[in-house]
Amino acid sequence: VLDVMMPKKDGIELAKDIRNLQSDVPIIFLTAKTMKEDILEGFKAGADDYISKPFSMEELIFRIEAITRRTKGKKVKEKDTYILGKYTFDTQRQILAFDDSQIKLTTKETELLTLLAANVNEMVERNFALRTIWIDDNYFNARSMDVYITKLRNF
Repeated sequence: VLDVMMPKKDGIELAKDIRNLQSDVPIIFLTAKTMKEDILEGFKAGADDYISKPFSMEELIFRIEAITRRTKGKKVKEKDTYILGKYTFDTQRQILAFDDSQIKLTTKETELLTLLAANVNEMVERNFALRTIWIDDNYFNARSMDVYITKLRNF
């Protein structure tokens, strides 16, 4: 939720910066600017919604929930190969390569790294990862996932 009139950088410029970095982040302008030109400028900058002050808190919550429903369910398309810093990760061959060395990953390591790589710069909740890969988020699976994450970090 952005205001058009912010002290250091106006909301329009911030929205453009956000859109350049990540196009699917929901943006709602909540502002006192009510002129048609201001509203159009907000949408041109990438806003999903534009609410003028004064506003109803209940309406704002419903608008946020509506945008979240539309954006939250988007499935990230998995790729066959990811570039992760200096590493190249081949999901089909289950190989993590760095310079001239290659590491053959286990199926669980591959599933976990694929989930994380497909959601780069996004928060992947622990329970989501457990339910996606291990089907169940019980204590023993959580400890198992901790071991796999430690192994991946050590490569």
